[in-house]
Amino acid sequence: MPDYKEMYLHLMRNTEKAIQILIEAQRDCEEMYLCASESKLTVLDQEEP
Repeated sequence: MPDYKEMYLHLMRNTEKAIQILIEAQRDCEEMYLCASESKLTVLDQEEP
């Protein structure tokens, strides 16, 4: 019989690792953006329904 508890724990541990990788990637990109040279921003008009 499969060990469902171990399967669940394995899934949760690896899900947490994946989430941490995504958080780290986002932080890295935010840091890259903040360290980049000043760029010109353009505000677009928002169409109302």
